[in-house]
Amino acid sequence: MKRFLLFVCAVLILGGASHAASGNYPPDNTNVQLTSTNLPIVWINVGGKIIDRHQRITASMKILHNGDGQLNYADTIAHPGQHIDYEGYIGLRYRGNSSYGMSAKKPYSFRPLDKPLESGGEKVKVKILGMGKDNDWALLAPYADKSMIRDLLAFEVSRPWMEYVPQGRLCELFLDGTYYGVYVLTEVVSKGKHRLNLEDPGTEDDEITGGYLMEVDRSEGMFYISRYHPVSMNGTQYPQRYIHIQYKSPDYEDLTQDQVKYITGRIYEMETALWNYRVGGTPTYRNYIDMMNFVDYQIAMEFGHNVDGYRLSGKFYKHRDSQDARFKMALWDMNLAYGNSNYYRGWRTDTWIYQNNDIINEKDDPYLIPFWWYKLNTDPDYVKALKSRWKKYRQSNLREDRLMATVDSLANVLTINGAESRNSLAWPRWRKYVWPNFYLAKNFQDEIGYLKQWLIDRLAWMDSQLGYDPTVVIGDVNGDGEVNIGDVNALIDIIMGNPDDTQGSSDVNSDGEVNIADINAVISAIMGN
Repeated sequence: MKRFLLFVCAVLILGGASHAASGNYPPDNTNVQLTSTNLPIVWINVGGKIIDRHQRITASMKILHNGDGQLNYADTIAHPGQHIDYEGYIGLRYRGNSSYGMSAKKPYSFRPLDKPLESGGEKVKVKILGMGKDNDWALLAPYADKSMIRDLLAFEVSRPWMEYVPQGRLCELFLDGTYYGVYVLTEVVSKGKHRLNLEDPGTEDDEITGGYLMEVDRSEGMFYISRYHPVSMNGTQYPQRYIHIQYKSPDYEDLTQDQVKYITGRIYEMETALWNYRVGGTPTYRNYIDMMNFVDYQIAMEFGHNVDGYRLSGKFYKHRDSQDARFKMALWDMNLAYGNSNYYRGWRTDTWIYQNNDIINEKDDPYLIPFWWYKLNTDPDYVKALKSRWKKYRQSNLREDRLMATVDSLANVLTINGAESRNSLAWPRWRKYVWPNFYLAKNFQDEIGYLKQWLIDRLAWMDSQLGYDPTVVIGDVNGDGEVNIGDVNALIDIIMGNPDDTQGSSDVNSDGEVNIADINAVISAIMGN
């Protein structure tokens, strides 16, 4: 079987690719050639069958990857012995909403199979491109995102802070022998040992309390309607607008009536506690949400200024109560973030997305932002935690030089061996409007330049709103402009109750306290960590 697939792929690549099924949305230019690339090469063969959006079809897949820093050659006959990362059957369908309906380049969902669906094939868990074993994967199709790195950038920015953030790998894709361009082969936010390690909910006691994965999104599939409406900037409800919460895992069909009653009841209790919160009152909502996780999710949405943030692809989950009784958010769908959208003020760097409901409602868009985020930002302690967390981000992976290095690293992967150029030949878009672009770049370098400047401007505005001064030297407790042993001594004096912290910088690690951990943080700064 493997030799047969190898032969088929080689014939399709070497023999040209003009026969790609017209119903499978081929690129504008179907004659792009790939000789070698630093990216993994993915071949999918559907044998001319039409791919469906809802029903999976059997396809064969092969992924070639010789390792980071190594070239991968499309001609597997001239270059035998290359490393095949995965080869076998998959259940394939299109995925996405706006990324499907508004983009010529379509994204895919695939599940590895033990045999064809027609023969009773079952999904199997496999390890792909160094990512943990699972049976649910996606091939994202960056099209409106002409940088092709916005999703991956969001993942990298948030990875150190959240319980789970998907991993993804840039790759180049062939479908039935036609070159389809650069894709992102990625994990999806789902239940799994290497993803959200959620328990199977049981039928009684603690077992019934988790785990569950839900999603704020469109009124599609099976969903729960929140009993609380979205609100305007002044907190007034929109009585004709509703929040739809989809059942993601387990599937609704697999839930018992008692399990549905439990999880919807828990959501109602959380929302009621949050709705009833008043400044100065007891924040009982914190019994239902992981506040720091919600802070991290808000930073991701706001730093990206994601126009779909909070209201679409708003994935949240909970473990069993005995493990953690609180809801947590999970990051997904950031391709329209970072200045990439021309609607709902998406291009701006000087507004908060969580305050967007008035604008969204004016456009008669039924999908508004849940009231959760308005309420959270009326809690002084939540805002204090947000400011403290922002400081930590800015002193680490959102430090401007590190952020720019991350962008450069992701962009370099696409240019070092011509992947971006091949993708642009297949899908010519420079200087052209693609929904919902705000900036029409003239080339890839121009797009990356726009993205970088947007990020810098966004950092500056959020700094001004959240009270962070990037010119303050991290760990400079005594205010002499340097970080050295003198700062350790100054911290010891402060901890011992001697001189006041006149510089306001003794809480080096931003945990709200001044203690031995801050001394360790200063030592780390001295050592260059």
